[in-house]
Formats: sequence, structure tokens, C-alpha cells
Amino acid sequence: MKIVFDTYAWIEYFKGSETGAKVKQIVESKENEVFSSLITIAEVCSIFKRQDRDVEQAYSGITNLSKIFFINLEIAKEIGILHAEIREKIKDFGMADAIVLLTARKLGAKIVTGDPHFKGFKEAILI
Repeated sequence: MKIVFDTYAWIEYFKGSETGAKVKQIVESKENEVFSSLITIAEVCSIFKRQDRDVEQAYSGITNLSKIFFINLEIAKEIGILHAEIREKIKDFGMADAIVLLTARKLGAKIVTGDPHFKGFKEAILI
């Protein structure tokens, strides 16, 4: 199965929390193909830097354990439109969330997350 990890999933993975153990199982399963978006890498690195943690560990972990989904101009436009449409219903739905959601849709993947913004989206697997 194709899986997209959002920032929430990666942070829990690196924490080694109970939720992170679920994420680890998904990463280690040979049945899954794991993807991350560029924005997820940026967010995780920002969180690690602010927490005075090893940014390089986060960066290399994500890039070694997942394939990176790159955004081009057409996808950027689609993200903007999707973000605007969802913001009509969910006022605090972030641009990063829209990027992760569109990434999953483009790949025909599920999103592994604990972010409540994804509740109700068929692509989301809430952990």
C-alpha cells in the first residue's frame, strides 16, 4: 500500500512514542511504500531545530525511509485551489495539510496522521 506520512507521524516516530511504534510498523512493513512531501521535511526539521534536537537525524531518517514527492508548478496551483476549497469548511486547515492531502491523492495513497484536520477524509488513517 502507498502511504504518505505527515509531520505528526514522523514526529511520533522519532519520539519513539506508542503512536510512533505504530508508525514504525508501517515503515518496516515490506507491503508499504512510504512517501513524504517536501513540506513535511521542512516542518520536521523546524521542529527539531526549535527543540534543539539533531536536525540531520530527522532529515536523513525521512529521506532514507521514504520516497520524496516533489511539487511542480501545476501541482502548486492544484494545492492552492484545494486549500481554498477546504478552508471554506475547515477554517484552520493549513497549507501544509493541503500539500499532504494532494500528495496522497496524486499517489493514490493513504495518509498516516494524528492530525485532527484530516478527520473525515477518506485518505486518512488516524493513529
